[in-house]
Amino acid sequence: MGPVPTVHITEPAMIKEVFANNYQFQKPRGGNPLIKLLATGLADAECDRWSKHRKIINPAFHVEKLKVCSYCLKFLNHNNFEEGKRIFELQREQAELVIEAIQSIYIRGSRFLPTKRNKRMKEIEREVKGSIRNIINKRIIAIKNGESSAEDLLGILLDSNYKAIKHGNKNSGLSIDEIIEECKLFYFAGQETTGNLLLWTMVLLAQHTDWQAKARDEVSLIFGNKRPDIDGLNRLKTVSMIFSEVLRLYPPVDSLTRMIHQETKIGNITLPAGSILQLHTLLTHHDRDIWGDDVKEFKPERFYEGVSKVTKGQASYIPFGGGPRICIGMNFALLEAKTALSMILQHFRFDISPSYSHAPYSMVTLQPQLGAHCQEMESKRLNIEFVIT
Repeated sequence: MGPVPTVHITEPAMIKEVFANNYQFQKPRGGNPLIKLLATGLADAECDRWSKHRKIINPAFHVEKLKVCSYCLKFLNHNNFEEGKRIFELQREQAELVIEAIQSIYIRGSRFLPTKRNKRMKEIEREVKGSIRNIINKRIIAIKNGESSAEDLLGILLDSNYKAIKHGNKNSGLSIDEIIEECKLFYFAGQETTGNLLLWTMVLLAQHTDWQAKARDEVSLIFGNKRPDIDGLNRLKTVSMIFSEVLRLYPPVDSLTRMIHQETKIGNITLPAGSILQLHTLLTHHDRDIWGDDVKEFKPERFYEGVSKVTKGQASYIPFGGGPRICIGMNFALLEAKTALSMILQHFRFDISPSYSHAPYSMVTLQPQLGAHCQEMESKRLNIEFVIT
């Protein structure tokens, strides 16, 4: 890439080595600064800073804390919902503006020009930070008044941060600005990646209605017409197989980038300092030598015995990354997706619309460039077409 040596990697053993040594193989510095408008926080941190952030945030994603069904459904009736909804809307608009800017010719320093787009991006940045700061301030006041706060991700994060400072010093915890950045990351990464997983799942189940029927039968058997609960979600084997296969075919992020800062040997290759490593998730997931001749087919049954069985311990399936830096929100995202899909299957039958045109493209995440057109199936009514966004 210009003067920078770049190595493209699809070999599972080399990918595993890079993931395992996250202090040695770090995320590149610099890059397009517009991306940082969407989220930084843990995703952007390295070395000791990353370790501190991960340690404080980790309790929020502990398995025992992921009672997402009761939390999410209770949250829908909470006053903070409108504030949260507004932040989601602003973050989505920001993502669209950033993608638009990335697609145009990037000139260093152009983000400082007083264009209409640049001014709007700055406005969104100020409003999002201000809204999150207000929510945090309310929580801090509630905590000081003795009210329980550990009922959702933000509450658990604030509680964990308070304990870190209490048992260490001020530098042991995160500043309010750092917590705001982590909240932005929750909003963007949590919405964007889980939304994409659901979107491609809907497309594939609309095309493969036999698997849609199997998933619906499983949901019906476990939940009936009741709202999904955490115990039932953990028993959804067919749905889990479907999600694993969707993430293999359409991982949210098609590649991961790492950089080395000193001469390094990886596999049998010695690379100079400053080299870029491109770990290709999508190509690895579509490698015929690894997955077989049916690699391009939607076959959830390949995950019948679980991910570890089919990969045989290789880093050949990496939709959430791997190693110490594996996505901290992986379990949370999957539970969210299971909850949403279960409720969709309880109420709808759908197939692919004749207007659907298959055109995946990567812009921050892997998306359908021309939309995801499906239609509701109902024998006694006209079909209703809808677009998944």
